[in-house]
Amino acid sequence: MDDSGQPNGPGDDPIVIVGAGLAGARAAEAVRTVGFEGRVVLVGQEVPAPYIRPPLSKEYLAGRVVRDSVDVHPVGWYAEQSIERIAGRRGAVLDLAGHRLTLDDGRALRYSRLLLATGASPRPFPGPGASLPGVYYLRTVEDSDRLRAALAEGGRRVVIVGSGWIGLEVAAAANGYGNDVIVLGRGAVPLQSALGTDLGGVFDQLHRDHGVHVGNSTEVVELEGETRSGGTRVTGVRLSDRTLVRADLVVVGLGATPNTQLALGAGLEVDNGIAVSATFQTADPDVFAVGDVANVFHPRLGHRLRLEHWANADTAGAAAGRAVLGDTTEYAAIPYFYTDQFDLGMEYSGFGDLTGGAEVVVRGDRPGREFVAFWLTDGQVVAGMNVNVWEVNETVQRLIRSGVRVDPRRLADESIALEDLLDPSPGMA
Repeated sequence: MDDSGQPNGPGDDPIVIVGAGLAGARAAEAVRTVGFEGRVVLVGQEVPAPYIRPPLSKEYLAGRVVRDSVDVHPVGWYAEQSIERIAGRRGAVLDLAGHRLTLDDGRALRYSRLLLATGASPRPFPGPGASLPGVYYLRTVEDSDRLRAALAEGGRRVVIVGSGWIGLEVAAAANGYGNDVIVLGRGAVPLQSALGTDLGGVFDQLHRDHGVHVGNSTEVVELEGETRSGGTRVTGVRLSDRTLVRADLVVVGLGATPNTQLALGAGLEVDNGIAVSATFQTADPDVFAVGDVANVFHPRLGHRLRLEHWANADTAGAAAGRAVLGDTTEYAAIPYFYTDQFDLGMEYSGFGDLTGGAEVVVRGDRPGREFVAFWLTDGQVVAGMNVNVWEVNETVQRLIRSGVRVDPRRLADESIALEDLLDPSPGMA
């Protein structure tokens, strides 16, 4: 704090946050919470106030919650906090030497410190037909509204290209509306790269049990369309073996790419996202990055990590807001995400980078889909996933954070409380 009681940090020009998603909103909130009283400007490419994205492929897409429920704050909160919103605009040019951001409408903003929270964009289908009418991508609330309107008709054949988290969540919602749903993925099972073959198989069987058709080890090479009385629109997907799978609509869920254009144009280091320190700082001391667009150095891993999960945007966004004001605390949170599909709820905590070749230990009823799975490397828990088992995630995170070595047999034994494993077991110290 300085002599006036204000946090150390920016000068007279405003703090400018580029990107009005969850990370940007949490950063703006943190700046005010810490006590900064200067100008704060939040620039967002979308017109709506910042909102939370996970429900867009889950309960909001399924029609179980109303629009206001996904907002980070009520719209009036920003004015109450004297946070200036510039909506429907994106940053076009970043001049580091001049401390100036030019927007896509030509307006120029000077800044004292700037936080890039520009997020990510859906990866487009790489073959022909990616932009045909009837092809949907899911990123924004408007995307979710359009897709929900199409799915809610029911009785349609919905083909989902990609068997990751978004693809499976959309499949569950589409199935709930009474559609015929087909999921096509390149892995041997859905989520193979995230969970491995065995645990990915749990989700494979879950969807099959609910009537979803799952096509594994499948490559889609083209989205095909036909011209009918209502115009040209998608009518099917062509596989690498030339099989045609008919479709009334297609949802592409092939991941996302970070929106690094502004950083690249400014000459900032970009390597799978904007490269930043554990305090979100770029090589320019007055420019920071957070959220989906940021590749952040993680002290536990000893290298950078880019995450696209809402929990990272939530907690890292707040931490980045404090960092902009001079907080030098390194961000070392354990990655976390969740999913809801049909009657399965899951939470995952841990470092996917450390699970390659790890020993997988399952505690509970895997066939009944009520269990906790752990990934062990050198006897240490590096990741854990609880499926329809609740109030254990905090303990899973404590196990990961502790670095204690555990006996796999004790870890799998439900008669031994997970908390008891936080103390080194005999012979494991």
